[in-house]
Amino acid sequence: MYIAPSILSADFGNLKAEIEAICEAGADLVHVDVMDGHFVPNLTIGPVVVNAVAKAATKPLDIHLMVQNNTFFADLFLPLKPKFLSFHIEEEKHPLRLIDHIRSHGVGPAIVLNPHTPVSAIEHIVNEVDMVLLMSVNPGFGGQKFIPSVLEKALSLREMIERKNAKCMIEVDGGVTGLNVAQLDEAGVDIVVAGSYIFSSNSYEHSIRSLKLEF
Repeated sequence: MYIAPSILSADFGNLKAEIEAICEAGADLVHVDVMDGHFVPNLTIGPVVVNAVAKAATKPLDIHLMVQNNTFFADLFLPLKPKFLSFHIEEEKHPLRLIDHIRSHGVGPAIVLNPHTPVSAIEHIVNEVDMVLLMSVNPGFGGQKFIPSVLEKALSLREMIERKNAKCMIEVDGGVTGLNVAQLDEAGVDIVVAGSYIFSSNSYEHSIRSLKLEF
């Protein structure tokens, strides 16, 4: 299991130290939530802050766009060369065009499904992306409770990926803890995003290791 701590739950007053701490504690990716206050009812950070995050991080960035006008925002963050740049299928009229645009910059394109969106919505493009992110909470705020039905959804997505011989990874974001990560692993999930579970703990290393199922 790969772990992508979400900096949405970090102490922004000490952001550089927080980024360095999670990288040293065993994080595989640094998850960055970009929200515009329109697609979701929250407003987070822009390219200036994310550029600072990239400089502090020793692990690749995993940037999740929760925005309207995906291409505009993608162009703000593509120069940072994240490992993944993900956008919501619910907000994109031309997903294949945007996928090609992201890949042309040497970045892995990823697509996101909200809890209510079925995996069938991306069956025609699952072979074109490097990752599919399943939201296990309604996007917009950290600290929410995991939606259990996402486990079945992950199983369905894994079946689709294998049936279509796709090469993409599965990521789950929202309410992930040491109590449900084993179920996610069994469902075929490759990457989990965790925010408050890591950043509110007394030991980032212990929390990350528990998500890696090392205990």
